[in-house]
Amino acid sequence: MDRRTFLESTVVLAAASAFPGIALAKDQTAALPPPNLTGGKPLYAAMAERRTQRAFAAEPLSAQMLSNILWAGFGVNRPDQGGRRTAPSAKNWQETDIYAATADGLYLYEAKDHRLRLIADKDVRALAGKQDFVAGAPLNLIYVADMAKIDSSGSAGTLELTWADTGFIAQNVYLACASEGLAAVVRANIDKPALAAAMKLTDKQVITLSHTIGHPKA
Repeated sequence: MDRRTFLESTVVLAAASAFPGIALAKDQTAALPPPNLTGGKPLYAAMAERRTQRAFAAEPLSAQMLSNILWAGFGVNRPDQGGRRTAPSAKNWQETDIYAATADGLYLYEAKDHRLRLIADKDVRALAGKQDFVAGAPLNLIYVADMAKIDSSGSAGTLELTWADTGFIAQNVYLACASEGLAAVVRANIDKPALAAAMKLTDKQVITLSHTIGHPKA
């Protein structure tokens, strides 16, 4: 086995261990299962159970849970209308990207194809927040506003609008986690320069918030 083949095999195994049932293809993308649109708790029941929790078990999320959470956060719910999404965004900029940080790597959620793309095969979870529980939780979502996608002409408070857009996504994720019986906490206490460097973001990409997610610790 040559070095390239070995590395590709290692990446596939890593992705499978992070999310059971998911494996990367040679183009370093992994298809997510379709979101379950008929399961889960009724909306008002999920709202009644939405809460912030900061203690997480090490158990990984299932592929279906991950799929449901990402789709709920900012997935495509109207493909026949130009790829409209589950959360609103100012002027339909769709400027917010969701990155998933796990023990095995950093992934970008590609909503149009409902898949993950490997960005870095290293564990950056500890950089996703300054609290002790962040590094051990199985999943940290990192919300990044890509200012290059924004047409700011005639728009006041452009940066504030991106924060509002992140808030819509984060609340969707909170409700999805409540529906799945998962623990979650959204956070702004992040060393953003260090995390941005590890993620290899451009100067147009702004980290807004992170969302730590996992099974509740008994």
